[in-house]
Amino acid sequence: MNIPPPDSAAPVVVREVGLRDGLQILARTMPTARKLQWLQGAHHAGVRELEVGSFVPPKLMPQLADTAEIVRHALALPGLTVSVLVPNLKGAERALESGAHAMLLPLSASHAHSLANLRKTPDEAVDEIARMRDLRDAKGSHCAIEVGLSTAFGCTIQGRVEPDEVLRLIERALEAGAERIGLADTVGYADPLAVTRLFTQARALAGEQLTCAHFHDTRGLGLANVFAAWQTGVRRFDACLGGLGGCPHAPGASGNVATEDVAYLFASMGVATGLDFDGLVALRAQLAGWLDGETLHGTLWRAGLPKTLKQAA
Repeated sequence: MNIPPPDSAAPVVVREVGLRDGLQILARTMPTARKLQWLQGAHHAGVRELEVGSFVPPKLMPQLADTAEIVRHALALPGLTVSVLVPNLKGAERALESGAHAMLLPLSASHAHSLANLRKTPDEAVDEIARMRDLRDAKGSHCAIEVGLSTAFGCTIQGRVEPDEVLRLIERALEAGAERIGLADTVGYADPLAVTRLFTQARALAGEQLTCAHFHDTRGLGLANVFAAWQTGVRRFDACLGGLGGCPHAPGASGNVATEDVAYLFASMGVATGLDFDGLVALRAQLAGWLDGETLHGTLWRAGLPKTLKQAA
């Protein structure tokens, strides 16, 4: 049996990624006013870290064309850390202009996915990360640079991704100037044992710079994988309200672990997240109305909290 690390009572941060990862996969574009309601509702429910969009060319992803406006409103919310996805140097320039607190730079461990998603090999993407770090430093910005290593557990285009390649790219990303590293199971191939092994190996390389885990629930193992990563010491997780999400360039990639379910997982173990269940479930109901016809996922909204947890609260 694995024994949780000594700081098992430390709070967990759940970063809501729905405004980026959740919406990028949809054919429809959510109106900006609705996005701002989502932003406000998430903040009201206790979310204190949000990935609010991506600085990609609007013609490629019109769903996220209003990212700068969303950032501007998000920065006005007290105590909120605002992050954006940045795929290239031009995107980094726009992110720095926006004032976002953090840039998430994608790096794929799969050669095939990297070419499909970024039109660069993984090593070419690392070189771009170095240029983005230089740009950030030249501007004297304090915007944090976080590298999200996608397809770390496998790829629907390439198939197997070797753990040694993941570790090699972690080293290269750190050398290029990444300040934080996250590992992502983009297509839902991971299992808890694989998560334990890879995160343990990654921590040996990156130490406290390994800060985040990102899981999709494609095959029903999302929460089990969250728990496995938590046992290795991860205390920050990406999630999406209603389990939305997926990558347009990763065939078969379905939704993220649901924010409300991740919050319940940790609450059931007595681990604080600062998230309010009533607020999350109410916001999920609004989201279902805004996205009528889209399939939402997750289980807490249907079953509700158990009496034992309500009594403990």
